[in-house]
Amino acid sequence: MVMQREDLIERLRIFAEERDWNVFHTPRNIACALSVEASELLEIFQWSRGEGWSELSEEKVRTKVEDELADIYLYLLRFADLAKIDLDAVAERKIVKNAVKYPVNLAKGTDKKYNELGE
Repeated sequence: MVMQREDLIERLRIFAEERDWNVFHTPRNIACALSVEASELLEIFQWSRGEGWSELSEEKVRTKVEDELADIYLYLLRFADLAKIDLDAVAERKIVKNAVKYPVNLAKGTDKKYNELGE
């Protein structure tokens, strides 16, 4: 059975408490750990990978990607929990902001950053 987000958050709380790790779970440390894990995901695709989704059909590659995504997700949940941030609410707010920054008529089919649109 797949755990729900709140259950994962509670397991992360217990995991940290059992190990007396809460003292180490500062905003800086969790943000650094999150960044490191994102870099480890990127490292999988360094040089020879990342050009197509078909590479994820290779079991070894897929397992590595899944592990790194899990690490990223867990650190993200831990940070949001400790900071008392509602991820769903802020994600929804950000989607609205992005829609304003990247209007369809200017952004469709281009990879330009919002401040370069219309140039």
